[in-house]
Amino acid sequence: MSVNPELQGRTLPPSASYLVGREKVREFSRAVFAQSPLNHDPEAAVAAGYADVVAPPTFAVVVQEHALAELLALPDTGIDFSRVVHGDQRFSFTRPIVAGDLLTATLTVTSVKTLGAHSMVTAESRIVDASGDHVVTAISTLVVRGDE
Repeated sequence: MSVNPELQGRTLPPSASYLVGREKVREFSRAVFAQSPLNHDPEAAVAAGYADVVAPPTFAVVVQEHALAELLALPDTGIDFSRVVHGDQRFSFTRPIVAGDLLTATLTVTSVKTLGAHSMVTAESRIVDASGDHVVTAISTLVVRGDE
């Protein structure tokens, strides 16, 4: 089964909200070797003008992953997850993510391209806070390997 080209332009309902926890930010920071005190020490983050510890930029994938999982669970996508390779990841921030943020992602499939037996699906997740203010847009390209 090939990727459904009619996915292009489809916007999913907003994902369940994700509460950013201080310990999750610290764990993620350690995992990606982010050593700034802003990522680990609430006092340093407050002194720098933030409400709490600041997540590394790539933390946005944690929120985006929930929206991507919803896309992959749809029965009409034609995407076999066992054949997916992550091709590209980009972010566009309005502000950093901080512990205490309640974030929601709305995913739109912006592109579906067929390249031989393979497909590339690009999805843009617009992530907003509890007030509805934009925080970050995460853009992922998934490569779906076709039959060899």
